[in-house]
Amino acid sequence: MRPWLPVVLVAVGAAVFLVYGSLSGPKSPPELDARVSTTLVPGLVASVTDGDTIRLADNRRIRLVQIDAPELPEGECYAEEATSELERLAPIGTEVTLHTDRRLGMKDEHGRFLAYVFKGKENVNLRLVGLGAAAPYFYRRTRGRYADELLASAQRAKADRRGLWGACPGTRLNPTRRVDTGR
Repeated sequence: MRPWLPVVLVAVGAAVFLVYGSLSGPKSPPELDARVSTTLVPGLVASVTDGDTIRLADNRRIRLVQIDAPELPEGECYAEEATSELERLAPIGTEVTLHTDRRLGMKDEHGRFLAYVFKGKENVNLRLVGLGAAAPYFYRRTRGRYADELLASAQRAKADRRGLWGACPGTRLNPTRRVDTGR
């Protein structure tokens, strides 16, 4: 037997236990690991709160990181449509995978996990920006893994007047500030 083989087998076994053990164990929400650049954690969508926030079946609240959608409570222009787009992209019961980025933090001031949400291979955050349902938002000017793609997608959506860019003419593209539709 090769001297390194037991080490590899133990490492693989530990990884399998961590991934599958957390899925089959008690229903407490898995914690996202801040020691790595990207953590992949699965979940099932239980509800859509607004255009940039979902709740998973295990009760974790997820804030789609690096984007901002118009707010429902403030009655901002395109808020209802943005929420509908997220409901369409990640309907209740959909399995999603959360991708985190250590540079962006793990939780926001409201206790929500910060993550890129993927449905299969589709980056939902990026898709929302491409549809004009959200704009890039680089909180404290911190640019995450998909910052360049988000900004390019928003520029195309704005040029094509998709979503909020056509419905809310006062909206400015400024990724260092929350989206402001002017009403």
